[in-house]
Amino acid sequence: MEWTSLNDLREKYLSFFESKGHLRLNSFSLVPNNDKSLLLINSGMAPMKKYFTGEVTPPSKRVTTCQKCIRTPDLERVGHTARHGTYFEMLGNFSFGDYFKNEAIPWAWEFLTETLAIPKELLWPSVYEEDDEAYALWRDVIGVPEEHIVRLGKADNFWEHGTGPCGPCSEIYFDRGEKYGCGSPDCKPGCDCDRYMEIWNNVFSQFNNMGDGTYTELEHKNIDTGMGLERLACVMQGVDNMFEVDTVRNILNHVCKIADKEYGKGGNTDISIRAITDHVRASTFMISDGIIPSNEGRGYVLRRLIRRASRHGRLLGIDRLFLSELCDTVIRENGAPYPELVEKQELIKKVIDNEEAGFAKTIDQGLSLLKDLTKKGGMLSGEDAFKLYDTYGFPIDLTKDILAEQGMSVDEDTFNQCMEEQRNKARNSRKAADAESWRSDELTFENIEKTVFLGYDRNTCQATVVDIVCDGQHVEEIAAGQKAVLVLDQTVFYGESGGQVGDTGRLINGEMCFEVNDTKKNAGGIFTHFGELKSGVLSVGNTVSAEIDTVRREAIRRNHTAAHLLQAGLRKVLGNHVEQAGQLVNEKTVRFDFTHFAAMTEDELVAVENFVNETILSAVEVDSREMPIEEAKKLGAMALFGEKYGATVRVVSVKDRSIEFCGGTHAANVGNLGLFHIVSEVGIAAGVRRIEAVTGTNFIELFRHTRNLVTETATALKAGNVEDIAVKATQLNAQLKDTEKRLSSLEEKLASGKAGDLLNHAVAVGEVRLVTALFSGMGSDELRKMSDSLKAEHADVVAVLATVNGEKLTFCCCCGKDAIAHGAHAGNLVREIAMLTGGKGGGKPDSAMAGGKETEKAQTALDAAQQLLQNQLH
Repeated sequence: MEWTSLNDLREKYLSFFESKGHLRLNSFSLVPNNDKSLLLINSGMAPMKKYFTGEVTPPSKRVTTCQKCIRTPDLERVGHTARHGTYFEMLGNFSFGDYFKNEAIPWAWEFLTETLAIPKELLWPSVYEEDDEAYALWRDVIGVPEEHIVRLGKADNFWEHGTGPCGPCSEIYFDRGEKYGCGSPDCKPGCDCDRYMEIWNNVFSQFNNMGDGTYTELEHKNIDTGMGLERLACVMQGVDNMFEVDTVRNILNHVCKIADKEYGKGGNTDISIRAITDHVRASTFMISDGIIPSNEGRGYVLRRLIRRASRHGRLLGIDRLFLSELCDTVIRENGAPYPELVEKQELIKKVIDNEEAGFAKTIDQGLSLLKDLTKKGGMLSGEDAFKLYDTYGFPIDLTKDILAEQGMSVDEDTFNQCMEEQRNKARNSRKAADAESWRSDELTFENIEKTVFLGYDRNTCQATVVDIVCDGQHVEEIAAGQKAVLVLDQTVFYGESGGQVGDTGRLINGEMCFEVNDTKKNAGGIFTHFGELKSGVLSVGNTVSAEIDTVRREAIRRNHTAAHLLQAGLRKVLGNHVEQAGQLVNEKTVRFDFTHFAAMTEDELVAVENFVNETILSAVEVDSREMPIEEAKKLGAMALFGEKYGATVRVVSVKDRSIEFCGGTHAANVGNLGLFHIVSEVGIAAGVRRIEAVTGTNFIELFRHTRNLVTETATALKAGNVEDIAVKATQLNAQLKDTEKRLSSLEEKLASGKAGDLLNHAVAVGEVRLVTALFSGMGSDELRKMSDSLKAEHADVVAVLATVNGEKLTFCCCCGKDAIAHGAHAGNLVREIAMLTGGKGGGKPDSAMAGGKETEKAQTALDAAQQLLQNQLH
């Protein structure tokens, strides 16, 4: 067997199975499509579950892929061992009711022993203990000696996740040699030592788990093969772990270069180098599939990866942003098989730079929090240590190091308990999701063909009702007043997808009228029409005239075309890092989410708006046509982030302005949009902005509303005409400021007078005078002014004032400079007083505010001020 690069191994595998009649598919996105049970794709078969269940017809009965995968259950272990990693690739060959064990086992053996020339004596097959069929194939057909075939139990060699398809497995192990073994004469596959490494797993999906402990034979048996590409590369390159594999090692070497460290010396340095290598690799692929850092879901996984890598950089002594530099190496090593990395390189680096810079600020906040938590000395609680880890990215080791420098320790037992609780939650959630992932919450239809969509250039069509679902049951007929879901053989109603809402309208036949209030499209391409039968009787097999709400559809067309022009304008004005991150197109508005890392300026918004309106005024035709995907890519058509496309795609283009893959409906000519106006631009997540805009009649309605509002405002301001509004508003603002200034002056005089009255009731506490007072209905600003007056005019005064407004209690405390010199501290004093009413607060030595909860205890708290002040003085 010869040394083989990881990229060559991938190609050899895929080419081999192409030669066996398999259709090669590109890797699916890491973001699951129509699968809410998974956060991220974590196996080769995960994106093809609907092919296995029969909900979606596969493009071929034989498929081969190399699938990008992310797994994060043991994220905190990554780096600490050379075995743990988050990103990996899974090679797979799949049969959907086509071939089975008789082909899968010989092909596996042929690829390993002939294509890769791995010595046969180093390979050990395992089979499920009751699978005599597979055992016989290995022994009698392949010729593997019986002593090299291992029978293992259900825990090792039977694949199932709750109810649904399941079956026995046959794995192939590679013998790494005695030096990796345990020394036992019985050592063989299944042993816990590191000698035998699984490199191939054939899952024979032949049963259906009924959920009651029984199994039935599947009518169509399937093959699901999984083989870790990095693990196979370890075998072919003669290395111990994935960090030594060529493409990964090159990333690791770049980490060492930036950190000026040598790998292989062991200890914390190696841990940090491995963690950074893995995390930057995973992050690069996740961002290329449209994932943006956030505080929830897959975005939170990405955030943790980037922050953990950044923190390990600090541990290596890297005191600057550096992760985006590593992206260049990740992309160079993987760009050929995954061209989306090259296409998104600018965006990937911007996202990582932005997140790493944000984390630098966050970790500084964490250090500040840790400083506060350690003021009292002693032991840091496990809960606080876990908060530092979970919120600020502080691993327990870093916390321990900082505490050790101050002669402190941490409650590790409680910390570990918090960590275990978090792991258990994630583990239980994963198990539930795995089982749930084989169930579908969609309506299911048997023996029904894909719906033919005719609505790109037609508003009506004749159709046949092929199925009716009422109250969750498939029925033959419905009567007036019943709500139902209809499936037609063909339709002009657009099914909600790609951010475009579904059509509404009606289905009619004589006196029969079914009102459609929504249309959806399932994963199998079946359009479902939701609505209510208003009159007549409707049966399966009836012919109906399908008529969409054309006024609504035209508005949707305008807004969808505007979304394309908007994206083109954003990329022109802001840069090519702009990518669609979400979209909603309906009859009212176009809502467009996009990747960008700062609020847009007014000039940028105007430039984008002008770009779209200039295009509209050019009145060029919108070209929509189907073509082979490779032809579309050559034309430069933009694909939706992370979307999976077939061999033929629909491309929508506006000459010299925009060209995108899109299955939605569009205006025939950009002039039909009328005018375009951006209503708002806001941030909705870190690195993601949202624009809402209007076109056509919605623009006219907005214009009329704004014009009426301006006219009403001019009347209210008593401006001669609308052009004078700004001048009149400026004049009124100046008058208001002058009035506020005079009012403030009067309030200060009034406060000074009240303060003087209060001073008459001051109590001597040591060398200072204490003033306390409780007011009702006084504003906090007036309270503060009174306090400031006392402090400014009397250096030896400490004042604690309170006001009750309904259920709100506010305290204000001030200390003159002489009082401070004697030990008085306004912030500490007002905090302790507020605590007596269930509140909190604090501030500076000379001035502080606090809030209370129990208003009935306000006077009691003020009465305690004398003793609390006495405790401060020295």
